[in-house]
Amino acid sequence: MDRAAVVSARRTPSVPECNISTSTLAFDHHFTTTATGLLLLAEIVCGMLVWILVGGTEYFRLPALCWVMFFAVVCWVLTVCLFIVYLIGVHNRIPQIPWTTLSLCVNCSAAALYLVTSVVDALSVDQAIRGRHNYNCWAASAFFAFLTTLCYAGSSYLSYRAWKTTEEGQ
Repeated sequence: MDRAAVVSARRTPSVPECNISTSTLAFDHHFTTTATGLLLLAEIVCGMLVWILVGGTEYFRLPALCWVMFFAVVCWVLTVCLFIVYLIGVHNRIPQIPWTTLSLCVNCSAAALYLVTSVVDALSVDQAIRGRHNYNCWAASAFFAFLTTLCYAGSSYLSYRAWKTTEEGQ
């Protein structure tokens, strides 16, 4: 047996090649430039600022701020999940889920409850001494909570328009 045949035999794979197809994520580059994408990004950034500012203080001494912290984190996680769903196109791959109705429900409930949360946050600022770390963080978190409420209200409006359009189309 010649040496070239032995070397080429060793180089060929012993396992047969399988034709395995891998699915790629359909990353939507244009989603982040739409009004919905920009509002979701604003909700993520402002919501994260709310829970970071509250979390950096001794919020656990006030039950009202525990509510603010809980709700800010829950809304932030839901918004990040919804952003990822729209960004990678899962809403197009799973048409069985009424995504417009889901977005409408999430955004409307988040806007209403974030309004309550921002009022609670603003009223809790009085519990801190002016000029101290807790006061400054709680005042800033109240500002960003109101800003996040406006973002969710805008998303609610856009979700309502999308929902109305899909309902009229059926």
